[in-house]
Amino acid sequence: MSSLRLTGADILGPNGLHRDPLSFDDGVITDDPVGREIDLVGYIVLPGIVDLHGDGFERHLAPRRGAMKQMAEGLVAVEAELAANGITTAVLAQFVSWEGGVRGLEFADQVFQAIRDTARQLVTDLRAQLRLETHMLDIYRDVPALVDEWAVGYVVFNDHLPHDRLAQGKHPPRMVGQALKAGRSPEAHFAFLQEMHARTPEVPAALDILCKELAGKGVTMGSHDDATAETRSAWRARGVRIAEFPETQVAAEAARDAGDHVVLGSPNVVRGGSHKGNASAIDLISFGLCDAIASDYHYPSPRRAALMLQQTGLRNWTEAWHLVSSGPADVLGLTDRGTLTPGKRADIVILDAQTNQVAATLVKGRFSYLSGDIANRFFGP
Repeated sequence: MSSLRLTGADILGPNGLHRDPLSFDDGVITDDPVGREIDLVGYIVLPGIVDLHGDGFERHLAPRRGAMKQMAEGLVAVEAELAANGITTAVLAQFVSWEGGVRGLEFADQVFQAIRDTARQLVTDLRAQLRLETHMLDIYRDVPALVDEWAVGYVVFNDHLPHDRLAQGKHPPRMVGQALKAGRSPEAHFAFLQEMHARTPEVPAALDILCKELAGKGVTMGSHDDATAETRSAWRARGVRIAEFPETQVAAEAARDAGDHVVLGSPNVVRGGSHKGNASAIDLISFGLCDAIASDYHYPSPRRAALMLQQTGLRNWTEAWHLVSSGPADVLGLTDRGTLTPGKRADIVILDAQTNQVAATLVKGRFSYLSGDIANRFFGP
């Protein structure tokens, strides 16, 4: 099925929905009316969703502690969920954190190797993101080599240490459960957290060195949960030009004013606010402070967020879908996808116009998902 001509559907172009046919050949959208004609009356044809940050895959790779030994099989399940939600390019955000367990270095090594070795066998374009806790100073010297070994092209920096509690000498919430996941006694885990907290003054200089080396390798870098303009400025000085999920409007404005990319979480949009009490993604989008919406922890949410923005009139079709397609593609420097224009990849999601549910997903013209009556349109009853 290398050449098809889709007709009768509402197709999203640069200027909104239209009814002109869409043709693709050998995985690329073309101007020429090539291929077998497929009648898609009653459907909406949109660019495939580019998800540039999601950790919803964790439940597939580790459904129970120690239960999943075959990472490749887990990634097949991940792809199935991604495809069912119209995601054609997915960045899997894997922690390397003091939290241990599925966010520890040993597990991360397995995940990154599996993505590197398995992704090429799948239809969906799977990519890896390393989420590195800033206070894990002892592994900094190994990170550049690990990035090469794992074929990771995107690194994001987090700091989730409960500094306020540690500064008071108090145990953070849920510490016993964290300790068990990390394979430490509660006492050893608390001591480990205190040691990292005590080394806070060392972190900025160490980050300067690490970011310079990663930038030299061409690695894309982002910061997570920026709260102040000063924090964003410090990251920018290191070449970290993506602000993921800024916690405040001030931080988002600082990023936008300096030309940095702002990425927001789609669950925040769908919920109508942050579950942690941070800045509302809807407010930030209203103020023009958003370049892309990511799944964060819930793969159905990018589609739902874009549809919500369109249906409420906050953004038109082109503007709303841009935030989950061409917007994130631009952030990642992926110039070959994100719009349904000639020369671009045939990365396509097809929605039922009545329900807005995903009926089919194609990546470079190949099906990654197909469900329900639409199958008869392509293959006959």
